[in-house]
Amino acid sequence: MNTSDIIIMITILAYMGMMVVIGAVFSKKNSSVGDFYLGGRKLGPIVTAMSAEASDMSSWLLMGLPGVAYLTGGAEAGWTAIGLAIGTYLNWLIVAKRLRVYSQKCSAITIPDFISNRYRDSKKILMGITALIILIFFVPYTASGFSACGKLFSSLFGWDYHAAMIISAVIIIAYTCTGGFLAASFTDLIQSIVMTLALISIVIFGINSAGGFDNVIDNAKDISGYFSLSHIHNTETGGSDKYSALTIASLLAWGLGYFGMPHILLRFMAIEDRNKIKTSRRIASVWVVISMAIAIFIGFIGNKLTAIGKIDQLDAADSERVVIKLAQYMSEHHTGLAVIAGLVFAGILACTMSTSDSQLLAASSSMSENILKGVFGVKLSDKQSMMVARGVLLIIAILGVILAWDKDSSVFRVVSFAWAGFGATFGPVMLTALFWKRSNKYGAIAGLISGAVMVFAWKFGISKLGGAFAIYELLPAFITATVFIIAVSLLTPAPEKEVTEEFDSVNKEIRA
Repeated sequence: MNTSDIIIMITILAYMGMMVVIGAVFSKKNSSVGDFYLGGRKLGPIVTAMSAEASDMSSWLLMGLPGVAYLTGGAEAGWTAIGLAIGTYLNWLIVAKRLRVYSQKCSAITIPDFISNRYRDSKKILMGITALIILIFFVPYTASGFSACGKLFSSLFGWDYHAAMIISAVIIIAYTCTGGFLAASFTDLIQSIVMTLALISIVIFGINSAGGFDNVIDNAKDISGYFSLSHIHNTETGGSDKYSALTIASLLAWGLGYFGMPHILLRFMAIEDRNKIKTSRRIASVWVVISMAIAIFIGFIGNKLTAIGKIDQLDAADSERVVIKLAQYMSEHHTGLAVIAGLVFAGILACTMSTSDSQLLAASSSMSENILKGVFGVKLSDKQSMMVARGVLLIIAILGVILAWDKDSSVFRVVSFAWAGFGATFGPVMLTALFWKRSNKYGAIAGLISGAVMVFAWKFGISKLGGAFAIYELLPAFITATVFIIAVSLLTPAPEKEVTEEFDSVNKEIRA
């Protein structure tokens, strides 16, 4: 191991050690399960904004998005980013405040709690279905994060992929198990800062190494379909393929996923002052737009540096390592830059850890609070609940490690499927629960089930037909779930008076 590698290693270890310390500090603030899972609804506007977006972006920001841009150009990455930017803003604008008020009104500390309590589902059918869906889609989502960590250390130090992945998972589990939601949220704030510094460092160094901004753009323009939003570069033929309006719509549909992301919605429920949500919205929206634009441009920079022989050519299986390759080149260029390279690698870890911790908490709460206590009625004291919560979190993490065992799995593709799963199942249900007084529990059940079924059916069946059917599964599944909610709600009895009165009281409180 040379001097640069040692400096990088020290930087990464210092960062990971800091995360564990934060977990230990915040463990003293968890006096109840509500504190562990929702932080006692005490988050400030800045922490709320940055923890929501850091937990949203995941390793996708520094690996998946630049990798897609590096390989095929701006179309797929660009339209996806535009959809996400719009979705981020709308989620903060129309969902955040209403969910904060409504969730407190019906005494909910998890998303399954909210949906079940909103419709007064005494049989806990809604709670069971929502909790199960969270487990189904969060385990592979978490696995993608562990996989990203394994790829990082494997590429950087030549470590065994599986050993690196397990070590990374242990660190994430350690601070999440001890500190709970507050630790996850405050580490997310720090991780968002690290991610930002990593993005800026790579762009500045990359542009300089490529000979200037104009050289990067000229290289992109010279590749067929690369510097375009209407065409995509075909790596097999060297030519380009046209993007249809339907394909663009399906990529923009990524934005619909925000309405159903449990780990993001929980931040809305946890903010201390609902009147400061506007501040959070502005911070979050600006950060998301800038960070995704930079991430895509990093893909362009990587392609240029490949063209001039400064980094190796990356194929489809390795394209997600483009940031890793750029940071390695940075550290080799000058020993003094090794610290900055270490910061970049810490940024990749930050992306992964900020999402994995939130996902582990959401999945853990679904099992311990909603399935064991809610559905099966297991009686647990606060101390026992905390122990069960941490135990379940550990089990889910182990399952994530098992699913991430295949080192050739794509971070972008796994996240894409899990995102569609949450967006299509929870998105329509959350929007109708918050804004449609006539919606009822039967419609919600129909929406959850139909959305989940359609995601799998479209991904593994219908999309294989090609043509107009080869679109992102989130869009058809979201539409299907919405139709089922509306139709079933109208065909079944109206909600009880208690439910409609609570809906009216929430409206009145929000307008006040």
